[in-house]
This record gives sequence, C-alpha cells and structure tokens, in this order.
Amino acid sequence: MATTLTQDRQTTAHYIKSESNMDRSREAVVIASGAGILKAGTVLGQITASKKYTIHDPAAEDGSETARAVLFEGCDATDVDVRRTVTARDAEVVAEALNWVDGISDNDKNTALAALAALGIIAR
Repeated sequence: MATTLTQDRQTTAHYIKSESNMDRSREAVVIASGAGILKAGTVLGQITASKKYTIHDPAAEDGSETARAVLFEGCDATDVDVRRTVTARDAEVVAEALNWVDGISDNDKNTALAALAALGIIAR
C-alpha cells in the first residue's frame, strides 16, 4: 500500500514565488491583538493610529482598508499583540496562495493587489 504525503499549504512563506536578496523583502511588525488566528499568506493592512497590522479589510476605516503586507508566518493574535515577519516589498507572490478576509469581493481583491503592487509585491 502506497503512502501519500500531503503538505499544509499554509506553511511559512508558502506564498512566495521570489523575493529580494538578504531578506530585503521582509520586515518585522506587530500584529494587533484581536486580529485572531492568521495563516501565512494573509494579506494585511496597517492600523493608522497604532501602526500595528491586522487582516486587510476593505470595509474598515482605520487604515487596514489598504493592503500593506503579506504575513510570512502564521500567528495567534486573538488576545495579545504578536511580533511577526511580513513580506513588505520587492517580492513575487502566488495570487492563489493568499488569504483574505471572509467575504471579500473580487473587485476588492484587485484593489488590494494593486496596492501591494505599488509596494513592489507582485501577484502572479
């Protein structure tokens, strides 16, 4: 009997197609308490007042309505702030591997992908 091995598609950095040398694409940020359990590849926005990151939500009005980064590794920021690495610039990502807020429309995804592209994060 053959054994089939499967890999969780939500592993650290699974969404990266390519990035700049010497970790230039990455940045350490704080994920805000209350963001919940986030998987690697989650598109993030930055809360203007606190400068902390949370899941990008086009319906928000706190700064997180603009896509600013992609979460490099998963985390649980349900009850506490968590420091994590993000892809912040100069990278190619696999569009189908990105995670989004529930219910996001294709139009809002396209707007977010354009915002990421302006930072040099290109979805392929």
